[in-house]
Order: sequence, then structure tokens, then C-alpha cells
Amino acid sequence: MSKIELKHIDKYYGKNHILKDINLTIEDGDFMTLLGPSGCGKTTTLRVVSGLEKPQNGFIYMNGKEIVNAAEAHFEPPAARGLNLVFQSYALWPHMTVYENVAFGLKIKKTPKDEIDRRVASALDRMQIGQYAQRYPTELSGGQQQRVAIARAIVSEPSLLLFDEPLSNLDAKLRVDMRSELKRLHKETGSTIIYVTHDQIEALTMSTKIAIFFEGVLVQVAPPLELYNNPADLRVADFIGNPRINFIDGKGKLDGKDLVVKTVDGETFRFASENLVEGFRPSGEFDAVIGVRPEQVTIHRTRKHDTDVAAKVYTVMPAGSETIVDVMVGKTRITIKELGITHYEHDDIVYLELNPQKMNVFDKASKKLVKYAVVD
Repeated sequence: MSKIELKHIDKYYGKNHILKDINLTIEDGDFMTLLGPSGCGKTTTLRVVSGLEKPQNGFIYMNGKEIVNAAEAHFEPPAARGLNLVFQSYALWPHMTVYENVAFGLKIKKTPKDEIDRRVASALDRMQIGQYAQRYPTELSGGQQQRVAIARAIVSEPSLLLFDEPLSNLDAKLRVDMRSELKRLHKETGSTIIYVTHDQIEALTMSTKIAIFFEGVLVQVAPPLELYNNPADLRVADFIGNPRINFIDGKGKLDGKDLVVKTVDGETFRFASENLVEGFRPSGEFDAVIGVRPEQVTIHRTRKHDTDVAAKVYTVMPAGSETIVDVMVGKTRITIKELGITHYEHDDIVYLELNPQKMNVFDKASKKLVKYAVVD
């Protein structure tokens, strides 16, 4: 059991307010990724949970037990929190072999040798480094050393694992393999995992939930697809997704219960009332931003529907399994992602099929989401 609750956590470094009233619950068995740009507070949050940093305000509970009470200066030491950590730095013992590094914690616990051998072999095989068991860290590449550090963390089958960008030193192919292994590890062991990264692909592919941070503020916590399809505000929408989401400026107003947005390029979209955020009631016309993901735009060479939008091809970027097409609608650039290899010439006239159901709408002033996307 490893449920973690952070309540009203504030962390300062000098006068710099790094974590600002963080409230976050990580349920037992979650794979919770802390995501955000550099300097947003995600690693500091991990260090506060681990006990390597002490917050100035707030409480932390693990399985209902209070481990941090800043007001009373109560901080359980890291060793008493029942967790294992993997950092960006490998922190391996240079005088020990790979086997000895991974087995070290089990030996301290006086685990029987045959059990140590079995667990170490399993952990090394998972990380695809079984052949290096008798080598020393200095004989390994940086990526191989990082895999040793991960193997050392998982070998004791802890209930709580903390990872701070553990795959950042791996090459692209191995990074994909390790994502798969970590996700399967989570499924098989049921461990609670807190994982820090700035790589949104890692976050989207591995997590059960994502907590996204900006400038020390926890902005949204949601399952990956919910975060992708319905970001809480413009910053989250712009940060999540590759290629990035398309933003189209316009003016919005209620027409009866429905929302109508007229874009700067003269297109009009109507959004059904049942897809609007509860409580959204603008007093009149407001500045709106439509968000539409590149894969939600369908491109045609001829007009298929009366509502199709004419556009001019700006550039085409084949990428093997997909083709990225940028087009201009008036002065607005729209990016489209098509599966497979397609061919367009620059300045070709094409037609875009846009489904209002699959769009987000944001209030430009508050930056908040006001209309949900409905995605199959």
C-alpha cells in the first residue's frame, strides 16, 4: 500500500517560491508522472516526497501516516519512508560490479543468496544488461549505467518507486524499449510510481495519471487522454501534443444555450451546450481561442461538404509513417497530421473538414477551457 497525499505544500529556496500550495493525491498503484518545462517544480516535488527536501509549509501523508508536518517541524527521514529512488545521476558504487551494485540492498536485508541471484538476474534481464553483470560501472556507457541504477531500484520490489528523468541518457530506440519495460513492471508489480520528466511522450505513454506544473503551480491532474483531449487551459494545450495544437482566434458569444465562435478569418462554428464547461456564462461577446489537434483535421483535394474550409498548402513534411502538412486559412496557419505518405505541392488549394465536436474552446482572457472536445 502506497497512497501519498500532499496538502498545501510550499517550498522556498531563499526568497524564491518554488512550490506554491501544492495539493496532490497519488493513489495506491498509480503511475503518476510529474510533467512540465524546466524549472516548473516537478523535481522539487519529488525530492519533498522522498525526504531530500523539507517544505516550509504543508503536510504529507503516506497510507494515512503523517510523515511531514512543517508547522511542527516533523519530517520522517528518507530511510523511514519505504521507497527507492532513481535519479538522473547514476550514483553507482565504482568499486562494485554491476551484480554487486544491484544486489547491495538485498544483502543488507540478509536475503538468502539464491533469492538474491534470482532477483538480480531478473532485474538485469528486464533492463537488457544481463551480459554486463561482472563489469564495473566505469566499463559501461552512461546509458548502461542508468539501466543498472534502475535495476538496483526495482530489484527489492518496493511498493513506492521515484524516478527523476531516468531515461534522459538513453538513445531514442532504447528509450522506447525502457518505456515499455517500466510500464510492464508497473503492471506486474502493482507498485506506486512517481515519475518526473519534461518529455510529454514518456508521460502520455506510460502514466495512469499526469500532474502538470507551470512555475511552481499544479495546473491539472488527469489521465493522459483526458489531459490531451481536454487541457485545462491554453498553457497545457500548447505544451501537450506533437505536432502542437492549432490555435484559431475568434469572437465568441452564446446563442441561446449554444456557443458560437466566429474566427478572425470569417469561419463560424457552433458548439452544443452540453459540451460547455459547467458554469460558463459569458456576459456578452468575448475573445475566444479554438484549439484543434492536427490529427483531428481532415484534408481533401476537393470540397466534400458545404462546411469545408478552403486553404492553401504552405509546406509539406513527409515523416515516413505520417505526413505533416501546414496550410494557410487567411492569415492563420493550420497544421494537419495525415497517416502514411501523401503528396501536395506548395500553394495547392485544399479543403479542410473540421468537426466542432472535436475542438476545444478557451476564453482568451482567463486562458481557461470553456468547451470540451468529444473524441471517439
